[in-house]
Amino acid sequence: MIRVVVADDQGLIRVGLRKVLGVEPGIEVVGEAADGEQAVAVAARLHPDVVLMDIRMPALDGIEATRRLVRTHPGVRVLMLTTFGLDSYVYESLRAGASGFMLKDAPPEEIAAAVRIVASGDALLAPSITRSVIQEFARHPAPAPLQQPVAVAALTPREREVLDLLVSGLSNPEICRRLFISDATAKTHVARILQKLDLRDRVQVVIYAYESGLVSPGSRGD
Repeated sequence: MIRVVVADDQGLIRVGLRKVLGVEPGIEVVGEAADGEQAVAVAARLHPDVVLMDIRMPALDGIEATRRLVRTHPGVRVLMLTTFGLDSYVYESLRAGASGFMLKDAPPEEIAAAVRIVASGDALLAPSITRSVIQEFARHPAPAPLQQPVAVAALTPREREVLDLLVSGLSNPEICRRLFISDATAKTHVARILQKLDLRDRVQVVIYAYESGLVSPGSRGD
C-alpha cells in the first residue's frame, strides 16, 4: 500500500485529490496539510511514501517544505503539484529534492500513475522538464570543474553512455532502443549509476551532470 499525504492550501483541491486517489487500488491517503509547515510536520509523524506538495502555500512554500522534508526524511518522495506551467518553479523544485512535477489539472489517472512512479523510487523526468532545467542552467551556468568528479570516473564506458542519455531526458525504453539492450539491463545500469554517484533518482542525475560541468547547456542540442 502506497501511503500518501496531500499538502495544499485549498481545501477543495485536497478533497479532490483524496477522492481521486481513494478509488485507486494500492494507494491510501493517510493525511492532509494546509501549508508547508504542516506538510513537514504531518510527514514526519505519519511517514508516508509520497507527499503531493503544492508549490504556493502560506507559512512555508512547497519548495522550502520539500527541501526540509527531503533533508530530514530522505525516504519520503515528493511530487510537486501546481496550477502553473513548467517554468522556473521546475528548476527550484527539483533542486530542492522533488522527484516529480505535475499540473493539478492533469487527468486523475495520470496523477495516480505519477504517485506510483515516484513511490517506486523512479522520477517523473519528461523531456519537457529536462529542457526547463537545462534552460535554467543556461541562464546561470556553473563553472566547468578543473577535473572530472571522482565518482564519475568509477562509471564504466557503458554506464557513461547511459548517463548521457539520462541527461537528455530519455526513458528506459528509449535507452533500450538507442543502445540495443534489454529493459532489465537498462534498469541495472541506471541503478548502478545512482549508486556510484550517490544520487536518489533520474532528476538528480540531470542536476548533478550540469552542476558538476559534465555537460553544458546547449551541448546536447536542446
